[in-house]
Amino acid sequence: MKMLTGLAMMLATAAALPAAAQTPPPPPPPEAKTQAMPYVMASGMSDLYEINSSQIALQKAQSPAVKRFANMMIKEHQKTTAKTMAAAKKAGLNPTPPMLDAGATASINELQTAAPGDFDRIYLAQQLPAHQAALDLQQSYASGGDQAALRANAKAAAPIVKRHVDMVTKMQAGDMKGGNHSM
Repeated sequence: MKMLTGLAMMLATAAALPAAAQTPPPPPPPEAKTQAMPYVMASGMSDLYEINSSQIALQKAQSPAVKRFANMMIKEHQKTTAKTMAAAKKAGLNPTPPMLDAGATASINELQTAAPGDFDRIYLAQQLPAHQAALDLQQSYASGGDQAALRANAKAAAPIVKRHVDMVTKMQAGDMKGGNHSM
């Protein structure tokens, strides 16, 4: 009986692993919420993660709704990156191109190696916390950032990111196979 109970526990643990395996990118550092250069770098890294993860989704997603969402993510995050870089230059900064940190790279690697049947769920499970962190960053910098041009940029970006949070939430709650998601 003990062996059967142990086997049941191992199977239950193994079954839970794929659901717990989503690796959302880490949130931005606290100083990014108020200081110009950390904000620019964190915002750029967030956009770069969205672009890279969504490029993978265009190749691996099973759901047409997820593919439409990914396509929109690429376009919209390319625009927000360009606007942030322009605002940074207006603020007198000369930022380097965005780069992914180790945590965001781990998230990308998880998507690249995800089984086709798990991909959509893992992608959306990463998207929600990534967008929630990005929304917090944009809202925080918009209200307390140290550069006016970047505060205006963050204020303009916040509703875009909020819309993305709402879309991911709806996709996770609904059926991803249907074409009824307006994107």
